[in-house]
Amino acid sequence: MILGREPGVQIGSLPDIAASLAVGIETVRQAARLLEYEGFLKVRRGNRGGLFGSRPGPQELGQMIAGFLRESRSHEREAIAIMTLLDCDLVAAAALSTDEGLREKLRNHAARIDDCDTAEQRAAFVRAMHDILFRMVDRPLLEMMARMTMQHYATRSGSQIYESIEDVARWKEERHAIIHAISRRDADLARFEAQRRRDHVLQRVALAASEGMN
Repeated sequence: MILGREPGVQIGSLPDIAASLAVGIETVRQAARLLEYEGFLKVRRGNRGGLFGSRPGPQELGQMIAGFLRESRSHEREAIAIMTLLDCDLVAAAALSTDEGLREKLRNHAARIDDCDTAEQRAAFVRAMHDILFRMVDRPLLEMMARMTMQHYATRSGSQIYESIEDVARWKEERHAIIHAISRRDADLARFEAQRRRDHVLQRVALAASEGMN
């Protein structure tokens, strides 16, 4: 019913849909909650309310697929490997962006790096950084896949890669280097810095896994 109409068109009210599908209103309400979460519905309340069709964006798709990965017990190491690989493409593409306003916004965001001393601050910084990068890069599939793996990692991760003072200092250095390369519009350098970070992260993950088996 949703996909057979243009986005934004009213699908109907709860009673109307329940009657057309020969199910109870509560059944429709539960389905509507799920579809709203997945980005396929907009629920408007009031006299002119009802259910209106929509289309999921990269964030909603990421949440949906991350849920599937959690159910299928996908391992966090796999998410990290994919996430860091996608990052290499993302930062290289961002370096080629012609949007100088977003490039300046990214430079301003970099001023927060040295204040990111806790895991929560670093996670918030990376989320905001990626939101800027996604706007700099018009690659919807890359954005969807990156959001998916980031969402999966955020909900599954039981370890911190950057824990010690030295680790945190390295995290700050890596972020400065990547953003500096993007600011210079140097795609090769941006990819190099992201790949160097990826190698380090995967080494730490492998070491943690090895220590966990011993």
